Amino acid sequence: MVIANPIYDVVFKRMMENERVAKFFIGTLLEQIIETIEVRPQEFTYSDELAGLAVFRLDFIATIKTETGEFKKVLIEIQKAKNQIDLMRFRRYLAEQYKKEDTINNAKLILPITTIYILGFKLPEIDTPCLKVERNYKDLVNNKIIEIRSSFVEKLTHESFIVQVERITDKYQTKLDKMLSVFEQTNFIDNDRITKQFKHATDLEEVKIITDILHYTGTDPDEKKKIEIEQEAWRTVNAMFEDKEKELLKVIDENKKKIDEKQKVIDEKDNALAEMERQLEELKRRLGE
Repeated sequence: MVIANPIYDVVFKRMMENERVAKFFIGTLLEQIIETIEVRPQEFTYSDELAGLAVFRLDFIATIKTETGEFKKVLIEIQKAKNQIDLMRFRRYLAEQYKKEDTINNAKLILPITTIYILGFKLPEIDTPCLKVERNYKDLVNNKIIEIRSSFVEKLTHESFIVQVERITDKYQTKLDKMLSVFEQTNFIDNDRITKQFKHATDLEEVKIITDILHYTGTDPDEKKKIEIEQEAWRTVNAMFEDKEKELLKVIDENKKKIDEKQKVIDEKDNALAEMERQLEELKRRLGE
């Protein structure tokens, strides 16, 4: 089956518009049953006035209720390339969400936060396709792990999940494997990596729903055009960042050379001063004799 690559914002949005898919995606990562879910795409536009560039992108906020009756706020971010500006944007966005109250059943609440980052590049130090960064409560006085959870602590700290789509293999055994399989970055049928062949058996109903959505998105001309526009925009952004990074590295290198040259002059002066002091001490010694 031909499906669209869900690493693109417009494609991922189509997936998450389906309530069952959204519950499946988040519930599989969190290893929890999601009773209710509300997903709200958050619009973000990167603008560069000098380049005359405005790139629209989406982040996602999901408010969920787990089978235990707990409400959580889940932040989902997709990042196709490793740009410093997006790392800082993630931090600012997370800080903003920590400041916000949420309305649940007409009541203002402070919800615990969980983050999910879908990365289109590899973290060189981490070779797993799916990483969970979790917290332990540790009693430092008695040197033991505390199993109980505090609502106060939960609302000040958060767990995080990181999916590295470039590290997903063709493994197709567990529920997590099957969910990740749609993000696998192989078997592309075009040079732009927009559409690919999904070769796994859809023996899980949620995966079948996802692939049906992605099949439509990847084969409908209007939907595919939206992906192409997003791809071209971010290709321009990435090229622009590469140029700026090269310029910055050049400036850093030039400044380093200037610093090295100045340090060389300082070292020569220090050596000359030390030699003069040595000669002065030698002269004093002779006069004393």
